[in-house]
Amino acid sequence: MDRSSHARSRRLAPAVALAAAAALALAGCSSGSGGKKSEDKGSGAPAGKADTPRMTVALVTHQAPGDTFWDIVRKGAEAAAAKDNVKLVYSADPNAGNQANLVQNAIDQKVDGIAVTLAKPDALRSVVDRATKAGIPVVGLNSGLADWKKLGLLEFFGQDESVAGEAFGRKLNEVGAKKAVCVIHEQGNVGLTQRCDGVKKTFAGTVENLYVNGADMPSVKSTVTAKLKQDGAIDHVVTLGAPFALTAVQSADETGGKAKVATFDLNEQLTGAIQKGDIEFAVDQQPYLQGYLAVDGLWLYQNNGNYSGGGEQPVLTGPAFVDKSNVEAVAGFAAKGTR
Repeated sequence: MDRSSHARSRRLAPAVALAAAAALALAGCSSGSGGKKSEDKGSGAPAGKADTPRMTVALVTHQAPGDTFWDIVRKGAEAAAAKDNVKLVYSADPNAGNQANLVQNAIDQKVDGIAVTLAKPDALRSVVDRATKAGIPVVGLNSGLADWKKLGLLEFFGQDESVAGEAFGRKLNEVGAKKAVCVIHEQGNVGLTQRCDGVKKTFAGTVENLYVNGADMPSVKSTVTAKLKQDGAIDHVVTLGAPFALTAVQSADETGGKAKVATFDLNEQLTGAIQKGDIEFAVDQQPYLQGYLAVDGLWLYQNNGNYSGGGEQPVLTGPAFVDKSNVEAVAGFAAKGTR
């Protein structure tokens, strides 16, 4: 399919919502996390697996080593792959140029669909265009809501990071925060910057960005600790991922515990920290759902010509707040790796 016929099919096909709710209970087909790249072998797929022809989907993210957030995304993708008779090939690299090379590898392998994150969209523009010209449908997830249509993607599944940041800023107002620091763990990631910008837009107090090396957690801890020691007026540390929030708690403890920690994103350890009172609240964007819907969306398009949002609207998976008032309802799902 050339680019023009692909565009015509997007205009003519009806928008169809993804019916994923019943399938969310299905177990993933694999859970290995070692290495940069792995394949779903199709073993252990649950009863009710689709009898449609086997297809191959490449999921290419900007995951950094040790970032457990992506384990949840991947688990959702694997569950959809098991249900849909999809061979899932996962690869990741936080370097945008390397991520683009991984997308090119998927094109060279003639996969049936590509799901990709657009943390640094300009670096992916050319390779996404090559995939589209090769007749391979591409969907976006997690990062790139402001750019997915510009790059010609079929669908997008994720959170509006600016909206999430603005909601976060209002939440800080509600809890009485006066001065915050927003910890950015990956420079150049547009989604992370949008989060902090959103916080600044609605927060009545003062907030400044603090850049850390997210690939080096001891360095993250020392940088946050030094900042809290240098400015005793900081009463809230805003982190942009669960592992960084847990590290910021250690920094706050070392500096007297005055500063509270709130964060974007969730995992099992984070829900436990909310229960204990170490984390004030978290914004959940449901990464499991992002991975699930990206793979399922490609299957629906391949087999039925369906796509969500009419090619114009994203499918939003967040934001939702988790704090002491509702964490008990979420903790069990987080323990299963689905929240």
